[in-house]
Amino acid sequence: MAYDGPRVREVLDAVRSEGRSALTAPEAKKLCDAYGIPTAGEGLATSADEAAALAAEIGGPVALKIVSPDILHKTDAGCVLVNVSGAADVRAGYEQILTNAHAAAENPAISGVQVQQMVSGQEVIVGATTDPSFGKVAAFGLGGVLVEVLKDVTFRMAPVTGGQARQMLDDIAAADVLRGARGAEPIDAEALADVLHRTSDLVTDFPEISELDLNPVFATPSGATAADVRIVLQTEEPAAPPQHSPEQILESMQRLMTPRSVAVIGASNEDGKIGNSVMKNLVNGGYAGSIYPINPKADEVLGRKAYKSVGDIDADVDVAVFTVPAKFVAGALEECGRKGVGAAVLIPSGFAETGNHELQEEVVAVAAEHGIRLLGPNIYGYYYTPENLCATFCTPYDVRGGVALTSQSGGIGMAILGFSRTTKMGVSAIVGLGNKSDVDEDDLLTFFEHDDNTRCVAMHLEDLKDGRAFVNAAQRVTKKKPVIVLKAGRTDLGARAASSHTGALAGNDKVYDDILRQSGVVRAPGLNEMLDYARGVPVLPTPKGENVVIITGAGGSGVLLSDACVANGLDLMDIPPDLDAEFRRYIPPFGAAGNPVDITGGEPPSTYEETIRLGLRDPRIHSLILGYWHTIVTPPMVFAELCSRVAEEARAEGIDKPIVVSLAGDTEVEKAADYLFDHGIVAFPYTTEKPVAVLGAKYQWARSAGLLD
Repeated sequence: MAYDGPRVREVLDAVRSEGRSALTAPEAKKLCDAYGIPTAGEGLATSADEAAALAAEIGGPVALKIVSPDILHKTDAGCVLVNVSGAADVRAGYEQILTNAHAAAENPAISGVQVQQMVSGQEVIVGATTDPSFGKVAAFGLGGVLVEVLKDVTFRMAPVTGGQARQMLDDIAAADVLRGARGAEPIDAEALADVLHRTSDLVTDFPEISELDLNPVFATPSGATAADVRIVLQTEEPAAPPQHSPEQILESMQRLMTPRSVAVIGASNEDGKIGNSVMKNLVNGGYAGSIYPINPKADEVLGRKAYKSVGDIDADVDVAVFTVPAKFVAGALEECGRKGVGAAVLIPSGFAETGNHELQEEVVAVAAEHGIRLLGPNIYGYYYTPENLCATFCTPYDVRGGVALTSQSGGIGMAILGFSRTTKMGVSAIVGLGNKSDVDEDDLLTFFEHDDNTRCVAMHLEDLKDGRAFVNAAQRVTKKKPVIVLKAGRTDLGARAASSHTGALAGNDKVYDDILRQSGVVRAPGLNEMLDYARGVPVLPTPKGENVVIITGAGGSGVLLSDACVANGLDLMDIPPDLDAEFRRYIPPFGAAGNPVDITGGEPPSTYEETIRLGLRDPRIHSLILGYWHTIVTPPMVFAELCSRVAEEARAEGIDKPIVVSLAGDTEVEKAADYLFDHGIVAFPYTTEKPVAVLGAKYQWARSAGLLD
């Protein structure tokens, strides 16, 4: 598609030269014309007679709108009239608009009145805004007053491809309206997607455009036409975050996560001191690299030679862990810079989180000058179990596994640690990010992408410093490994959708929700879910298709499990007659085939065994959800052992399907759930929701990674 960029540049430069940030409607139309965005036929009248003549030329009823840089919200000012017909009414409307304009603003600059063709169809909004985390963001939703009332809007990071634009049309709750609900003719989806695509290209090519609203766009079966265009320019250039190439990031993160040597600045022999706890964790945790305690008042710390300064060490230092008060960090970091230290882990608080932005900026400047990557400040430290690296003042953790966890909050980090210990979840890393003065989620994702010890990444975050860098990294990683995100702050800004302007509609959480999905990550609704997903998703094999079957010993749990499947976007298989007949061979006459398959509660272990075996061996079934009900006939551990045995037999035959289990019963089901988890089956006691949610998370990742047949 050919765009007339020079024409856009000419208009924008002219607006800027006049010291304006808002384009008039005719100026905005010129931008739309340059990018092939259809707008209603119109003309500019500077007298009532000109307005009447234009209306006659356009034909039919017209809309009249003030053209003034001083009146942006034309409708609120009474400066928009619609469905005006006849020369007399057009002339009267022209005069009325001028009167209202002077009442709304003192001595407004008025270019004239826009006379515009009336168009009709389904009203939608197409637009773009500038998000502080993600930059240019495209928006689509129902238009007119509906956008204010229903807030049915979806967002994507710009530029959007044609395919992504088409997906956005399907992503709003009212998508059926566009498809032709109740016998109505569907709108021209390709034409509407093209408008969205061109709009996102326009704001991407000209980043000085801060906001762009096409509201309403009238979508019809034969096309899409914008009836009103609003464009606002940025008044100042936003500061761009520092940029590193993936190769540079990987090199620096490998030095941070797999250091050959660690210096502890502020190391101490005194119990209770952070510098003492970090030293103990490094030494007692079995870290095999060199450990250098830095303490100008001690000759040795924990039996190791102490140094007055990092510069006194006669060897290279990869990482320096800071345990000194905030006011001493900049000076010590300067010494690290002269030494050539690769990364600094800033445990101390007292920086931006307490309002001391100047001190944090000073530290960041020192690090940037010397090429030091900063983790923190205000963190608990970090763990990397493959290296027995426990650089933290918190309790040690040494259960190795494939899950990497990060948190922006120290308290959440402790919850992660406790959950990991209680569930015996094997981790590759636990990393605190704190204030994220430098190293953030996209840096760590780049490391975990290439880390053979990490199979799944789970991240708690409160914001993204550079949302575009995160999305780029996440889109790479999620093609190989699941990434689970707990984004805090769901409701803080969610109520901002109070006007029909895209900038206000971009309530922070809604933008995050849509763009996180665009990046391929699985968003967890809460902390417990994030931890359950982190533990369970890597255990489950990747499903080969969408067909899910429930086998249950209790009808009530079957109903709840079915509800949970709908809530988590899972497809319950429509059981074909031959498979239905096969299931009926094993269940009692008073049981129920279909889906769920209800074998009833009084059945012996053999009924569970045969129905599960059938579910695994039939290639049309892709995943199993089991609902167990505690009975004396089939006790919990008997059930757990038979499930594990049948699953292992199937794996030996090359059949590996996701199996999740809900166990209802007395406390014995807790031990059974742990046993199942240990044998590659995700199981939870006392809940029907959790196992299905974990399976839903696995499916969400597999779909985004393109792994389902």
